[in-house]
Amino acid sequence: MEILNLSLPATNRFATEYIAQTEDIQRFFHYRYNDSSDYQARLNELNNRSFMREELSSYINSYMEKFPSSDKVEESLAKLKEDNSAVVIGGQQAGILTGPLYTIHKVISIISLAKQKEKELGIPIVPVFWIAGEDHDYQEVNHVYVENRKHLMEKRVYPEKILEKNMVSNIELDIEICLKWAEEVIESFGETEFTNELLEFVHEAINRSNTFVDFFSYIIMQLFKEYGLLLVDSGDENFRSLEKEILKKQVNAAVEITNAVISQQKSVRDNGYSNMIELTDNAANLFYYDEVYKERILLEYNQAERKFSGKDGVISFSHEELLRVAENEPERLSNNVVTRPLTQEWLFPTLAFIAGPGEIAYWAELKQVFDQFNMKMPPLVPRLNFTIIERPVDSYMEELGLELEDTLQHGTSEKKQAYLDSIRSKERDEIFSAIKEQLSDQYRLLELHTRNEDKGMLPMLKKNETIVLNQIDFIADKLELSNQKKHDTMIRKYERIDSALTPGGAPQERVWNGLYYLNLYGMQFYSQILEHHWSFDGTHKIIKV
Repeated sequence: MEILNLSLPATNRFATEYIAQTEDIQRFFHYRYNDSSDYQARLNELNNRSFMREELSSYINSYMEKFPSSDKVEESLAKLKEDNSAVVIGGQQAGILTGPLYTIHKVISIISLAKQKEKELGIPIVPVFWIAGEDHDYQEVNHVYVENRKHLMEKRVYPEKILEKNMVSNIELDIEICLKWAEEVIESFGETEFTNELLEFVHEAINRSNTFVDFFSYIIMQLFKEYGLLLVDSGDENFRSLEKEILKKQVNAAVEITNAVISQQKSVRDNGYSNMIELTDNAANLFYYDEVYKERILLEYNQAERKFSGKDGVISFSHEELLRVAENEPERLSNNVVTRPLTQEWLFPTLAFIAGPGEIAYWAELKQVFDQFNMKMPPLVPRLNFTIIERPVDSYMEELGLELEDTLQHGTSEKKQAYLDSIRSKERDEIFSAIKEQLSDQYRLLELHTRNEDKGMLPMLKKNETIVLNQIDFIADKLELSNQKKHDTMIRKYERIDSALTPGGAPQERVWNGLYYLNLYGMQFYSQILEHHWSFDGTHKIIKV
C-alpha cells in the first residue's frame, strides 16, 4: 500500500477556502480545526456544560446489542460515562451495502481523529457515528453503482418498492429479495479469492437485520468493532426519548432559531458565498410523523396564531399541544438540517465534528443559532478524502502518460479525444469531406433547375439531399468505428481509468461502493487503512494498492 498526498480543491468553493482557513471563512465558525489550542479551549467549554452520560451510554449499549461487538466497544461505552471524556462524531444516511465510499471514509476519519486526539489531549475520546435514520428520502439510500463490461457505471436499485414517505429506520427488509439482490451486486464485482467470504459476511448481515438501518449498522460494526466505534440511530424511538427536553427547547425557540439562520445566511451571502439551507420565514425546523398519512411532515409556525402546521394545513397543533407531543410522544418529532446539529450538541460532549464539503458549508449558516443558546459550534474537521488506485489502473496511467492530479480533477476525456484524433485517417476524412462538398454543389445545381421546372418538388429534393448526406456520414462513422476497434485495447484503458477514478465526472468516493474493495483486497482492507497515521491537513489521500 503506497500513500500519496495531493492538494486538490474540494467539491465546493466554500469548503476549499475552509480547508485553507482563510479569514473570510473563519468568521462563520467558533474554532479552527487545525489549531491545537482550539481543542483545549473546546474542552474547557465542554467542562462547563453537563450531559446525560449515563443515559446515553445505556441507550447506545442497548441499541448496539444486536450488532457485532468487541471489548473495545465496551471500553468506549465506559469512557462515555467519564466526566472528562469527549467524542469525535460524524454521521450519514444508512445507504444499502453502506452506500457510496465516502461513508466508509467518514467512519475512518472519526476513528482516526478520536485516536489521535485521545493521545494528544490525554483524556478519553470516543468515536461515534450518527446514523441519520430519521431521513425519509428512500431514493437516496436504496441503490449502489457497479461497473459493467464497457467500463460504465450502472445503478443497481434494491427492487422493493416503498410508497410511503417513511423514515429509513422504519423501512423493513425483505430477506429473500435482499439476499438475491446483494448476491447479484457482489457477482458483478467479479470473482476473487475473497468473494466467498464477502458473500458469507453479507448473508449473515442480512439474516440478522430487520430494517435498512440494521443492515447498515451490522456491516459497519463488523468492519470497525475493534476500534471502539459507537453507533446511534436518530430515527430510533428509544433515542428520541432522550431528546424530550431538547425537542421542547426547539419548539419554544422555533422563531428565534429560524431568524438566527436567516440572519447568518445574509452574512454568508454578503461575503460572496451561496446559501446551502433552504428555509422559509415561518420554518419550524421540525418534522412530525403522522400515522394517518403515513408520512413525515415538515412543520411551519404561525407566530400570530402560535400554531404549528404541516404543508396545506394537513395537520395542526397549538404551541402547547406540540410541547405535549414532545413530552409524551417524542418519537413523532424529528429534526431537520437546522436542528439536528443542536440536538447532537446537547446530547454529546463533542470535541470535534467530522464534516464533508457540503456539511461545512451549511454549518456556516448555523453560527448565530448556536450563539442563541450560548453554545459554540465544535471544531469542524474536514473528513479524509481518499482515492483508491488499483495497480492495473496505475499502470495504465503510466503507459498513457497521464498525470494523476490532472486526471483526478478533469478525467481523461480530453486526452482520450486527442488519442482518437491521432488515430483517425486524415486522408479518409478528406475524401468524405470532398464527396459531401461535391454532392452539395450538384444538389445546388439541381435545385436551381427544379426551381424553374417544378417548384413543388423542392421540399422532396431537400429531404433527399439530407438522406444522402446522412448516409455518407453513416458510412464514415462505421469506418471510424472499425478503425477504433483496431485500437480497442488502448481506448479501453482510458475508459477504465475514467471509470475507476472519476466515474461520470464525479469523484470516486461519490459513486463506487465500499464492498467492491473488500471483494478485491479482503475483509481487512479498511483495517489496513486505519493502521496508517492520517494527517487531517485537507490534502487528498491517494492509496495505491
